[in-house]
Amino acid sequence: MVLLYVNILRSSRFCSLSAHLTRNYKQAGLHVKKAPFSSQISCYRTTNSVHLRSPQTAPHLLLCSNGRRACFQITPSPTSPLLSGPHFHTSAPVRALPAPLLWLLLKPLQKIAAVILGRSIRKWWVALPPNRRQLMREWVRHRRWHLISGAGVAMVILALLLLTHLNESPVTGRTRLLVFSREKYMELAALTSEAYMEEFAELLVPVTDPRHQVVERLVQHLAERNKDIPEVSDVSWSVHVVQSPNVNAFVLPDGKVFMFTGMLETVADVHQLTVVLGHEMAHAVLGHSAEQASLSHVVDLLSFILLTAIWAVCPRDSLAVLGHWVQEKLSQLMFSRPYSRKLEAEADQVGLQLAAKACADVRAGPVFWQQMEIRDQLTGETTVPEWMSTHPSHRNRVTQLDRLVPQALELRESCVCPALPAIDPRVVFTKSVRVMLEAAKNQGRGGPEGARKPPLPRSPASLLTGLPAALLAQNDLYPSPNLDREMKGQVSFIASESAVTASVPAPSEGEGSQSMGQSTS
Repeated sequence: MVLLYVNILRSSRFCSLSAHLTRNYKQAGLHVKKAPFSSQISCYRTTNSVHLRSPQTAPHLLLCSNGRRACFQITPSPTSPLLSGPHFHTSAPVRALPAPLLWLLLKPLQKIAAVILGRSIRKWWVALPPNRRQLMREWVRHRRWHLISGAGVAMVILALLLLTHLNESPVTGRTRLLVFSREKYMELAALTSEAYMEEFAELLVPVTDPRHQVVERLVQHLAERNKDIPEVSDVSWSVHVVQSPNVNAFVLPDGKVFMFTGMLETVADVHQLTVVLGHEMAHAVLGHSAEQASLSHVVDLLSFILLTAIWAVCPRDSLAVLGHWVQEKLSQLMFSRPYSRKLEAEADQVGLQLAAKACADVRAGPVFWQQMEIRDQLTGETTVPEWMSTHPSHRNRVTQLDRLVPQALELRESCVCPALPAIDPRVVFTKSVRVMLEAAKNQGRGGPEGARKPPLPRSPASLLTGLPAALLAQNDLYPSPNLDREMKGQVSFIASESAVTASVPAPSEGEGSQSMGQSTS
């Protein structure tokens, strides 16, 4: 084979190479007839090496030019000893860092640059003689309209740039700002997934564990029942259960679901777990991570200008540091945290819709957040006011979900889901809490009602065996023949549990999550 190496520019184009290669073959001592190629080469832009080979008996030829090396592989024609045409084989492209990752890496440097620039301007101004300062003031005063016009043009350009990056949110149709596209953020999600897999490598629950099987089954069921949404069907969902007491769960934009065992111990039944998974999957479906990063990017750009002005105007570094701290807190309280609470509320709404289409009992959603509120009170966890938090308060989430439940029930009914039990889990929970509070008062008085009974047993295996057929059937568009009997069994279980709960006093601080985690459906 003859190996031709041609050094070309990075962005060169390969167009109509027949005559060029014919001429170079003649220079190499090869006998090539006119028009040696039987096929044409369309314009092709490349940045990689391309190999060109001819029969092994031919000599080597080296052609050089400025730029990168490219090789072309030419195969002989089956009907002629001449070469029939080139075949391009490009090497793997060099992957650049995703734009969101670059922004995350450069974000701290942006603040440092603002501090250095503002401080340098202040020192330069202080070092100027008084007459030069007066001349500068006069220059600004005479050209103030030019400066104002320039600032106005800059603001118009910035506004047009933001308007060109407006996007419509899936499912809800809300108009939002997306500086980073979903595709770019998928690249960052892949890197983030690798980091989390390394971090949780020794804590992952085996796939044979019942807890993993429960989450895996529910996630696949949610994806199957919501496959009409492109953002759901286009993602390959995978589950990873982490052995950790943290009451947490999150889903990355690439579909990797991370569920902590602390969350599994907190939910009361599969309906609550489905609502929680629907909420987390809604974040990925709606692209909230890219949306939040886009807003943060714009806020940081405006903060750069404000921070530079603070360090330039403040006469001392101590005052500049104080102004810097105030600027950051105001930015969080006015932009970042309210926007984060807005995205959480939207995820609650869409997550409830995903759970409703999966035939879950959406009435269990408000019950879960009521349990979380009582759990925080029993464990003594400090709660911050909602205006200082990135999430809505538990009470506000309960109120919002209660308002969305009727609409979600209509959506569930339209999806040909089995009928729900007549007993509302919200009513059961409210009555159970009232009975527990009365039992706690009687126990404090030393009454006979204060006798403590052991809590109901609860284990991951019971979750797996207790999954209703409506949630686990592969094709549950139509109710199963045994559905009525299964639902009656669930209703009787609710009634029996209510009777037991009525005689159980309020749990102590260490037992709060276990008592609140008893199944109510």
